[in-house]
Amino acid sequence: MSAVTQALADGAVVAKRNLIKIKRVPDLLVFSTLQPIMFVLLFAYVFGGSIDIPGMDYREFLMAGIFTQTVVFGATITGSGLADDMQKGVIDRFRSLPMARSAVLIGRTTSDLLNNVIVVVVMSLTGLVVGWRINSSFFEALAGFAILLLFAYSLSWGMAIVGLMVRSPEVFNNASFIVIFPLTFIANTFVQESKLPGVLKTFAEWNPVSAVTAAARELFGNTNPAFPPADVWSLRHPVLTTLIWVVVFLAVFVPLATRQYRKAVSR
Repeated sequence: MSAVTQALADGAVVAKRNLIKIKRVPDLLVFSTLQPIMFVLLFAYVFGGSIDIPGMDYREFLMAGIFTQTVVFGATITGSGLADDMQKGVIDRFRSLPMARSAVLIGRTTSDLLNNVIVVVVMSLTGLVVGWRINSSFFEALAGFAILLLFAYSLSWGMAIVGLMVRSPEVFNNASFIVIFPLTFIANTFVQESKLPGVLKTFAEWNPVSAVTAAARELFGNTNPAFPPADVWSLRHPVLTTLIWVVVFLAVFVPLATRQYRKAVSR
């Protein structure tokens, strides 16, 4: 068996272990799905009436942003889970087993990707209840969900680096919140980026979260053809921009996460 095949097989075992943990502690899944439902209801019914998107129902504009925010926050589970395993000594037990070192990272990111799939399904049903509709073809909609999950998967490798560095779930949660919160709000997730002032507008236009959100809106058909084209290339070509970000994140974060894991287990 080749090294790559061995790593993938071992990663599948670790992913199964993480999914079994969710089954035994269902609170993990319950609360990770309740939060996005709360955001959908909150923005749709509380803020939706005061946010005007010309020519569009705000709920259709909103859902792509909620999807993006949710999968980004879902990616942080990778770092939190690794920090928890480091703190409890689980990683040390993995070291004693005849398994590929990369299997822990592969398994962790894969299981969290599957967790994100479940959350997205629940969110989609909630969105349909509050009035969101997909106005594109089946395959375009499928591509919309795929690009959200692919972006979250690439980001989870970055979260893995932080989780291996801090070695405490509490510290990781505080550290990730400082980064993730502005990324998801200084973007076109809940309002049009053109309505943001000065520097915030520029940041939002080149924010990868904005590209993912715009790509999802385009693929779900939740756009207004009467809107003028975006001012920047990244939002005029959001799907391509998102795929570029995914490739860059994986190219940078995967080797860095692997190196950080080796460093962490050698302490």
